[in-house]
Amino acid sequence: MLSATQGQAPYRVEMTASGHALIADEPADNGGGDTGASPFDLVVAGLAACTMITLRMYAERKGWGGFVVAAQLRHRVEDGRQLIDRHVQVRGVPDEAGLERLRDIVERTPVTLALKPAFAISTTLSENQAA
Repeated sequence: MLSATQGQAPYRVEMTASGHALIADEPADNGGGDTGASPFDLVVAGLAACTMITLRMYAERKGWGGFVVAAQLRHRVEDGRQLIDRHVQVRGVPDEAGLERLRDIVERTPVTLALKPAFAISTTLSENQAA
């Protein structure tokens, strides 16, 4: 359950999600106080969390010791289209077949599937020794 209340600043929103505090706000150039993540940052954060959790769960089920995942995501608008660029780096994948399986899984995480009707999500997944 998520509850939200208007904060003191014009666009600040204070939320509690399953007992965890979150703050959203608009950046200063949009008239906000920049005291929290923008609404689109929160959407992208949910995608990042789901991506990393899903891949980690898969690696654990496979018994891949030393599996590490990192990601960088960016939301942008181009020609009126909502776009998300997602770059995922993994370490500890035993072989190329494992990498290909992760590339398939990353496209079908629950939040990815929920967002795909509204966002074009471009994903790269690669092995990175420094992930």
